[in-house]
Amino acid sequence: MRKIDHIGIAVDDIEASNKLFAKIFGKENFKSESVESESVITSFFQVGESKIELVSATNENSSIAKYLTKNREGMHHIAFDVVDIKAEMARLQSEGIRTLNDQPKQGADNKLICFLHPKDTNGVLIELCQEIEM
Repeated sequence: MRKIDHIGIAVDDIEASNKLFAKIFGKENFKSESVESESVITSFFQVGESKIELVSATNENSSIAKYLTKNREGMHHIAFDVVDIKAEMARLQSEGIRTLNDQPKQGADNKLICFLHPKDTNGVLIELCQEIEM
């Protein structure tokens, strides 16, 4: 793992949250995008070398919608940039840490992603992400 790529914050209303975080950071988000594989819309703010990702559900079956029925809005996950996501998944699995998916998925911000099981990470939802080479 090379660095923190972003911190994900689960929100009910992406537009209202964009306005709030624009006030907090003193600048507008630089990107919004829909991620069909996760049924979410995301919005990114650059803060120093890292990003803050606001994540909102696009339907009631998404993991974010389910999360928000049990939890309040707030920090959802922390994402780490990796060089080779498949190798990192294999390394972590060999250490006994479960992944929530067997293969990397297409995520937001031109990334391949994989989540680690929070029961194996002291309750922290950790995302691995790798930049997709163009």
